[in-house]
Amino acid sequence: MGTGHSIDSPIRVAHLGIHSVISVVDDLLCEKIRKHYSGEFNIPYKNIPRSALDGRADRITAYLNMVADIVNDKFEELKEMPLFSETEKDRYFQLLPNSNPLKTSYDFICSLKEKETRDEYIKELTDKMTPGAIDVNIMAKVDALRLDSNDQPLSSEFSDASAALRGFANSKLESSVVLSAGFNPRLYNYLADFKDFYRDQSGKIKKKIILKVSDFRSALIQGKYLAKKGLEVAEFRIESGLNCGGHAFASDGHLLPILLQEFREKRDQLQETFQPLIQKFYESQGWDYPEDVSDVAKARITVQGGIGTNGEMRRLLEDFEMDAAGWGSPFLLVPEATCVDEFTSGVLADAGENELYLSGVSPLGVPFNNVRGSGSEIHTRELIEKGKPGSKCPKGFLVSNTEFTENPICTASSEYQILKVNQIAESDLPEKKKEKEKDKVLAKTCLCTNLGTGSMIRLGIMKPSYGRQAICPGPNIAWFNREYSLDEMVDHIYGRRESLVPEERPHMFAKELVMYVDYIKELAEQVEGDEQEWKKLERMRKNLMKGIDLCLEISKQEPYPGENLDSIRETVELQGQRLEEVFAVSA
Repeated sequence: MGTGHSIDSPIRVAHLGIHSVISVVDDLLCEKIRKHYSGEFNIPYKNIPRSALDGRADRITAYLNMVADIVNDKFEELKEMPLFSETEKDRYFQLLPNSNPLKTSYDFICSLKEKETRDEYIKELTDKMTPGAIDVNIMAKVDALRLDSNDQPLSSEFSDASAALRGFANSKLESSVVLSAGFNPRLYNYLADFKDFYRDQSGKIKKKIILKVSDFRSALIQGKYLAKKGLEVAEFRIESGLNCGGHAFASDGHLLPILLQEFREKRDQLQETFQPLIQKFYESQGWDYPEDVSDVAKARITVQGGIGTNGEMRRLLEDFEMDAAGWGSPFLLVPEATCVDEFTSGVLADAGENELYLSGVSPLGVPFNNVRGSGSEIHTRELIEKGKPGSKCPKGFLVSNTEFTENPICTASSEYQILKVNQIAESDLPEKKKEKEKDKVLAKTCLCTNLGTGSMIRLGIMKPSYGRQAICPGPNIAWFNREYSLDEMVDHIYGRRESLVPEERPHMFAKELVMYVDYIKELAEQVEGDEQEWKKLERMRKNLMKGIDLCLEISKQEPYPGENLDSIRETVELQGQRLEEVFAVSA
């Protein structure tokens, strides 16, 4: 979702029981949004200046506390509303999946005629209502060390990721932190400093840990590392390597069905490995580990990335036995749920498959799912045409490069791009190669600022003329072509209405295969005869072929409603030919 587009989603939908995740990469954006909503809800506001010693953590804590208070107030107001009067309280239950016990109770009470009995049931039902979770995302590898006023590095607890974690840990939230973008031992060690990540005497964990993982091995390694510190992983969230929003961390050719199959077959191994280590740690600390938590201590296994129909979701939940499936990008076209400005919403609604692409705009050097025609793309092109490429780097969250400087700078900064372009110009590379390398440098854009711009325009904090809006939808959004109400999207997810996407939309597994072949083809063009690199590509192809075989098996099964299994067979044939062409070059 980026830094801005779900930053206020809990304020929008949590009172309706819908879970969402806030990114806290940008604490300065959190501060601006806190000021805005403090005014809207008449909450006292005091600015936390950039010069504050622990300002990053304090800004994040202050923002999360405000969101928690607003959600709690909205939820309590909702609970006081009458039922069966077309209020938001009715909507709370109507949005639930039909299989949810609360929805079943709601429908049962609706059928009752006797008022006294009905009122009694309504009270019991109301007591069981809970708001949606206000979870927080921290990109583990976005962890720059900050400098003091004398340009000397501050201690590690003031690094970006550690300060963000402290901001969440010190907040009043009882929810989860989603750690993504890789394994950061320093950050994982720091988790152990906060008691809320451990079980209390009643067996409750106030702040839970969710890990985004690329494969089973990663889940096992990271989970074991945390377990040795007594820290439990509440959920392993598997995401498609390429068919997702935001940064795309490509696997070694392992398609999603292969990854899910391994988790399904080995999930018990996780609990068997972690639990003894966790209990041993509690014993070493002289803490009592609750006896009756063995079932709830099992990590949930969930999946996200590219889901577009109820049938695909059912495939993941029923065939692969996932505990839940996450939908992200389609909600970018649901104004009730996400904070997207009008211009960008129009770009997304009009975007087809050709407009959605894996780009090189991220300063992290990681492929980034992008859309053509964004405000950010327009602004970046204008700067290049004016001969003033790059950003002034006002926030510095993605500084990492020390090629030209002692202290790290960002590859999207003006400083870096000018130095790098000059270096390329003075090199002995052929002219065509120079232009290609120059284009790669100038493609980098200031995601720190631009991913938050759209939310500030939407809230009226910034004028639309400022532009520069970046957004990072998954390719799946190509098949959603207008803005939708929250009810429309939820009913689509649960298969309770006519599908919002056409029948010809390719299956999520088919789309992922196409993206991996595209990715391998692009890598092959860059290899230029390097034997070691070709061996890596050969390994990717071998892994990809295993995934293709499994996809073909799935395509022969009975489809769930709205599941386009025919597209898998067609895609496998075409992409198999493309793969052969790519590797024929190296033969």
